[in-house]
Amino acid sequence: MIAAETKAVATKGYATHGPDAKFAPFEFTRREVGPNDVLLDIQYCGICHSDIHQARAEWEPMVPSIFPMVPGHEIVGRVSQVGNEVTKFAIGDAVGIGCFIDSCRECPACTTGVEQYCIKGSALTYNSTEMDRETPTYGGYSNKYVVDEKYALKVNATGDLSGIAPLLCAGITTYSPLKRWGAGPGKKVAIAGLGGLGHMGVKIAAAMGADVTVLSTSPSKEADARKLGATHFLNMKDADATAAAAGSFDLILDTISANHDYGAYLGLLGLQGVMVIVGVPTEPTPLNAFSLIGGNKALAGSLIGGIPETQEMLDFCAANNITSDVEVITPDRIEEAYDRTVKSDVRYRFVIDMQNA
Repeated sequence: MIAAETKAVATKGYATHGPDAKFAPFEFTRREVGPNDVLLDIQYCGICHSDIHQARAEWEPMVPSIFPMVPGHEIVGRVSQVGNEVTKFAIGDAVGIGCFIDSCRECPACTTGVEQYCIKGSALTYNSTEMDRETPTYGGYSNKYVVDEKYALKVNATGDLSGIAPLLCAGITTYSPLKRWGAGPGKKVAIAGLGGLGHMGVKIAAAMGADVTVLSTSPSKEADARKLGATHFLNMKDADATAAAAGSFDLILDTISANHDYGAYLGLLGLQGVMVIVGVPTEPTPLNAFSLIGGNKALAGSLIGGIPETQEMLDFCAANNITSDVEVITPDRIEEAYDRTVKSDVRYRFVIDMQNA
């Protein structure tokens, strides 16, 4: 192992300086590599729809946007330096970084492996601060990241890492609720929306052994849905087909980030069915109580996963040969990628090649 040098890490990235600003090159420094840290040379970073919401300040005031902002929390690369007390990684290892890079490590959430719900608030990978609540965090639209080994993930891959990057958010965001609510043999699972999140939900639910249906307002996506592992496809604009499917599903995973009617989807749940929200629309969604009361249904939410479960997801995906369907771009195309993502013009995730940033 190479011992850490006690100096800050010069980093090149791409930042936006305001909700209407364009992305531009941005140089900054990461903290020095400490005894328990690894330095990651970032190879790829996925573009999550939440990057767009935050870069364009669409979630304010609930989630304030901090500028300058270097987004990106779907990060993969290889270790180029380790601290002298690191035991989990070695130089050259493939490593992933997800949506948070630290937490208080003491609260019930942290000590039970669900650090994303840290009572004191975890340190997010970008648009946040370190746990000192002062040092800003900058994300994976950059060429280097320094992270404590406890918050880095092992990636079991020797080849191209581009399709693995989105697993660090889209993968765990769908894996966690599918596992928690028992997706598997004998269960009828519907994935609402077939975008970056939805296509991972289809792949993972199918690998778990569930009978998978895609719910979409885009009939043109039916062929893709079936290729990804869905057995059925329901066009939500087809009133007759939607009425016929009422009460059909045990579990609906709602990945839709556009504003939509929850009630229309809840009506597709069977007795004691569960709909889990993982997509985040920009506006509050009205809900009629009878949509839940009739049929003893449940509406739930889920936020990524903790470090143990994220590692479990990566191992599951490696064992089942699951990666994300990606379109790899160079950093100068971030604006184009954002616009196309909003228009659902990508199959199914943009990933930025940061190796020559």
